[in-house]
Amino acid sequence: MKSAHDLVAAARSRIDEVDLPQADAAIQAADLLIDVREADEFSAAHIPGAVHIPRGLLEFRLSNDPQLANRDLRLVLYCKNSGRSALAADALREMGYRQVLSLAGGIDAWQAVGRDVLAPSLPEFD
Repeated sequence: MKSAHDLVAAARSRIDEVDLPQADAAIQAADLLIDVREADEFSAAHIPGAVHIPRGLLEFRLSNDPQLANRDLRLVLYCKNSGRSALAADALREMGYRQVLSLAGGIDAWQAVGRDVLAPSLPEFD
């Protein structure tokens, strides 16, 4: 029986990941940067320019949106630490998308090196 880690390792063997040093160029060249985390995670902080499509809805959203049907779209996916984005990238590869990258280390790695994120700011109360 396979574990979640086994599935992620297998997915990583079939997809392309982009490391942090190359991430900026990959994101700038992408047609879409997709955060595949859950809504509360996205709301807490996300990479500027990212759109939110949760992992559980990704295949359906891309299948049902004519603007996302082009299999040559350049897509960069990320999650918390790159497990879900690897699985998502593998699913999109299976669907025929040819230019999908997963951000190695996810938003955790992004933030660990001090990269900018968008996060809600709360008003100060005196």
